[in-house]
Amino acid sequence: MGNTAGTKSSYWQTMQGQGIILAGILIGSAVLLLANLGNQNLWQDEAQTALISKTILTDGVPRGYDGKNYFSQEGGAEYGKNYIWRWHMWLPFYVLAGFYEVFGVSTFVSRLPFVLFGLGTVVLLYYYARAVWPGTRIPAIAALLLAISVPFLLLCRQCRYYSMAMFFTLLSLHAYVLLLEGRKRDSVLLFAATTLLFHSQHIYVAIFFPAVFLHAVIFHRDRLKTLSKVAALVILVNIPWLIWLSGMKYASPYQQMGLLRVLTAFIWDYIKDLSIYVFPIWLFAVLAVRYIVTRVKTGRFPMPSRQVWERLLLPVFFIVLNIIAVSLKTPFPFLRYVAPSVVLLILLAAVVIDAAWQVHFMFAVVVVIAMVVTSQMTDYLYEITHDYKGPEKGIAKYLNEHGSPDDIVAITYGDMGLKFYTKMRIVGGLTGEDLEPAKKARWVIIRKYVISDRDEEVGKYLKENLGAIKVRRIVIDYPDIQFENRENPNQHLFRTDVKERNVVIFERVIP
Repeated sequence: MGNTAGTKSSYWQTMQGQGIILAGILIGSAVLLLANLGNQNLWQDEAQTALISKTILTDGVPRGYDGKNYFSQEGGAEYGKNYIWRWHMWLPFYVLAGFYEVFGVSTFVSRLPFVLFGLGTVVLLYYYARAVWPGTRIPAIAALLLAISVPFLLLCRQCRYYSMAMFFTLLSLHAYVLLLEGRKRDSVLLFAATTLLFHSQHIYVAIFFPAVFLHAVIFHRDRLKTLSKVAALVILVNIPWLIWLSGMKYASPYQQMGLLRVLTAFIWDYIKDLSIYVFPIWLFAVLAVRYIVTRVKTGRFPMPSRQVWERLLLPVFFIVLNIIAVSLKTPFPFLRYVAPSVVLLILLAAVVIDAAWQVHFMFAVVVVIAMVVTSQMTDYLYEITHDYKGPEKGIAKYLNEHGSPDDIVAITYGDMGLKFYTKMRIVGGLTGEDLEPAKKARWVIIRKYVISDRDEEVGKYLKENLGAIKVRRIVIDYPDIQFENRENPNQHLFRTDVKERNVVIFERVIP
């Protein structure tokens, strides 16, 4: 998609110089991603992934039930016959199960494979940028920005599919760029990358192919035939999975709001969050400065060439389609659903910084510093160097110290973490299971915050039955916040909440 620069490169633009830079970036990225990785307990969604992955070690396939506890958060809608899981694709579960088999089960190991995919994404972004913008500073700048992007770091430190989706989306885009050069073997890479992307999170394949087809129609019509063959083969190979997934009924965000209203509201939420946490809106002013300086120096405004548009529009097409698709499909506008777009927006930010560098090196430095200062990096550094106390961490610790594996625990929300960190029977949460066993529970936890109708119903049931038994009220020194923690930058807690009231546990008193 581009030729090497015609001017002589500085040492730091040479292969050797940028190799040294990339190595330094990777070391720093590894520190930021791995530091304190096992300190915070897995929160609800993470624990669900971990629990399902553990069933592979015993059953060979991912299940939503292990013979003792259920792992649903949608009233049992996520699994079919024999509790076989079909809400998410299976690749992340098998990868994590492999790590459990080799390294054992722990919080650190639960997040480790996803951190490694995050590191791989940093490397891959460098090589993708080098393929698209060869002979420039953009690859190194992009890798650096991604390595210090707090939203990216938070997503990669989750025991969830997010980093795999980012990695395989970028690998698919890289394979497409290589395919444009006319090498037949790159069609094999494109097939493999998109298939792995499908089995990480299938929705991104439905975004990827329209994006690259649109790009090819505009810039590379000669590659449409090859691209169509690859897309057809991906569909053909994965038809069994498409049929399997077609039976799923996903939650709809449009039950109380009109489609157009939801779509526009969600799109706005995504744009707002991405402009706050990933690609600051003021970066457009940097481009304006670049154009004004060029106008003063040359007497004319530089007009982007066809090659520049070709380079820029590929990530732009994916980002736009990503936002629209997840706004239509997902029940809430969480940043995690546009995780691959986070990486691509970082790449575009690197292009802007390179433009600032063309004005003056110090201008680029100031822009980078401004991005870091206005980010959550200070808070993030605090988090990875200090202990964090979440409600489910405190509950699991207390139950393990004072209970036994034969105990029954009834809880309104936060059940997945307890199922991962204890060996007890956990009833309630969002599973939709029969609550009859809760009447025999030794431990009852009614969380302060209501997450949905399901845990509200569980709370009412537990309160009704609490009145009929004698209990001991136990207050533990852990805040009863809404979630253990979240990956969303506008919800993530970098410090322990010291203002919230503490968690209350009720223990049945046996006469």
